[in-house]
Amino acid sequence: MQTPLNLKSSLRKFGLTVTLAAAAAASGIAVPSALAAYPEKLVRIIVPFAPGGGTDLIARILGSEMSKDLGQSVIIENKPGAGTIIGTDSVAKSAPDGYTLLLATFAHAVNPSLQPKLPYVTDKAFAPVILIGRSPNVLVVKPDSPYKSVQDIIVAAKAKPGGLTFASQGNGTSAHLAGELFKNLAKLDLTHVPYKGAGPALTDLIGGQVDMMFGTAAAVAPFLQSGKLRALGVTTTQRSQAMPNVPAIAESSVPGYAAESWYGLYAPVGTPPEIIAKLNAAAKKAILTETFRKQAKDEGVIIAAGEPAELDTYVRGEEIRWRKIIKENSITAN
Repeated sequence: MQTPLNLKSSLRKFGLTVTLAAAAAASGIAVPSALAAYPEKLVRIIVPFAPGGGTDLIARILGSEMSKDLGQSVIIENKPGAGTIIGTDSVAKSAPDGYTLLLATFAHAVNPSLQPKLPYVTDKAFAPVILIGRSPNVLVVKPDSPYKSVQDIIVAAKAKPGGLTFASQGNGTSAHLAGELFKNLAKLDLTHVPYKGAGPALTDLIGGQVDMMFGTAAAVAPFLQSGKLRALGVTTTQRSQAMPNVPAIAESSVPGYAAESWYGLYAPVGTPPEIIAKLNAAAKKAILTETFRKQAKDEGVIIAAGEPAELDTYVRGEEIRWRKIIKENSITAN
């Protein structure tokens, strides 16, 4: 039996322990016990595009492989619309608990310059998780096109200013801005023809309604394989591992030309660093699996799989670079 003195001392220690625990909980220090159990339920990756495209496919393979490491299902939820803004905004407004993520692409870096009234502040609403990889766009024409090289297009465009057309899946997309950058650096006057999606743009290109397209590698790959399109150049500084016989536009005709698509994973801002680290580790493992690497190679994706800061630095650079093109060429979202 404790003496009154010992009892009083024990109570003081107990009171101090409770006080410290409460203070730690209030400051977020006591959360690790809860974080250790993360994830306790399924994780959603929001893809701000319709099902079936290259981004959707990348997300599904990534999610399937991540689920093995996390021990919970990782499901893909497609929320297309408004140039990716609808799906992106849904993640910005989600709880920062690691259960709702965003598979972001090129649009994430250019929307702040295209859309003056976004419902979120891009560089303050999201926490970077991982840069998955980067891939080229590909300058393509139909098989019987008179243009056999990038230089042929440059010569024809200079002979007939405004006479050549290039398609894209919409204003401000990678296919559009890759074409605008090409115009600027090669000092050409090309006419942009926007479509509501890559599908109809490619259909009209194959049908001869437009002359060319700077399509994403994922979108044009099936048509190149089937012979329905012919590649003239890739938009990265070096040749693509998926198309080693296709020259880089920078190497063949337009020095300094570089444009690429990319895939990155984000969480809502405020997501605990321990959860970000766990998601980063799971995504790295997924990206480096043979299943993911094979799909990436088929689509010309150059794997990154680094730390969260790599994604943050890369996208901030992309925002600055494309803001200049958007301003110089007076590009709007509509």
